[in-house]
Amino acid sequence: MLQSRLRASLILSATLCAAAPALAEPVTHFTLDNGLEAVVIEDHRAPVVVQMVWYKAGSADEKRGKSGIAHYLEHLMFKGTDTMASGELSKTVAANGGSDNAFTSYDYTAYYQRIAADRLPLVMKMEADRMRHLKISPDDWKTERDVILEERAQRTDSDPGALFGEQRNAAQYLNHPYGTPVIGWRQEMEALTRDDAIDWYRTYYAPNNAVLVVAGDVTPDQVKALAQEYYGPLEPTPGIAPRARPQEPPQLAERRVTFPDPRVAQPYVTRSYLAPERDPGDQKQAAALTLLAELLGGNAQTSVLARKLIFGSGTAIFASAFYDGMAIDDTTFGLAVMPAGDVTLPEAEAALDKAIAEFLKEGVDATQFERIRTQIRASEIYSKDNTEGLARRYGEALASGFSVEDVQDWPDVLMSVTEEDVMAAARTVFDKRHSVTGYLTRPEEEATQ
Repeated sequence: MLQSRLRASLILSATLCAAAPALAEPVTHFTLDNGLEAVVIEDHRAPVVVQMVWYKAGSADEKRGKSGIAHYLEHLMFKGTDTMASGELSKTVAANGGSDNAFTSYDYTAYYQRIAADRLPLVMKMEADRMRHLKISPDDWKTERDVILEERAQRTDSDPGALFGEQRNAAQYLNHPYGTPVIGWRQEMEALTRDDAIDWYRTYYAPNNAVLVVAGDVTPDQVKALAQEYYGPLEPTPGIAPRARPQEPPQLAERRVTFPDPRVAQPYVTRSYLAPERDPGDQKQAAALTLLAELLGGNAQTSVLARKLIFGSGTAIFASAFYDGMAIDDTTFGLAVMPAGDVTLPEAEAALDKAIAEFLKEGVDATQFERIRTQIRASEIYSKDNTEGLARRYGEALASGFSVEDVQDWPDVLMSVTEEDVMAAARTVFDKRHSVTGYLTRPEEEATQ
């Protein structure tokens, strides 16, 4: 959602540009002989470069009983190799005025550095080194396991909203690993070993299971030469299996979760529905769901839920809708309502149901629809000014099975969505038999509901 202080100027700019097709960013795509896929995004406005390496392995690829191993190895990747001491990569990047980090998701794990363009050979050499030559000492694996357990304690176990989210996901996905938290279940994290980490590393960390994205003040020829020099000599791993996960059985009944916790400051109700993901070469339904989420809850003042529940009935002080189609398997479409004053969670849920039913009957407001299309157009135009954001967009997509063409087609697919497409998507997704309704509440309030 665009920030309010920028909205007027963005809408004006987008309106002026709407008649002409958006120019694709200058992107070059190639694959090395060892299977490493690479994308180069040129941006010569500043002498800065972003290097990202995305591995096609995330928490949803973990073996049952080994949850958290993908994130655990992410931490261990900052240890040493034969030529780098533990922590040397990050220290070297910082000493050269750059920054680095990593992140793990369900479908991928990514590592990146942002640094002066003339330091690209330095960070590429180090990144290629740890792709194949990581050393995990007997001390490192125990220390880092304690670190991820403490991270879980701070970010999840101490946060009732995070615990509530874990329980909702577990209820949503009975069989698919999207129902397991990325950080892992605590009892399984406590049992992770050095051998588990080495096995995960040897299975998935290889040039033929990775995507290199370099964005910034570079040319394709420069990047290709460097990639061949540093990544090219790395041996691929034979026999990496296709990413086949356990799938969900048909959901035949609505599910409900009530999570009481004395630390809850403001109770709220959520509803999530199983929903189709974006598919390579077929992104139209996901685009319709993206616009549906914006229509229903994308704006705190003008969205359907805001107008009906906040400014209309006064039932809520906050209402939203959210959908992210970038997933390999079925994802979710979510709604959330935070009730006002003395409104109970069942009353808030009833008001949400009524608002959705009215929307399905009334259809899309044409003026609101065009305003959202304009905002999306503006957002896509201005996103091209964010080099790191573009690198993430391409890396996430290619690590999830999409092509460069899919990424570049996405804005046009969004703009091709009609009001009828949005309503068809809404009628498909809003089936309570495929939903999980959750109450986050305080214990004393649970007894009265």
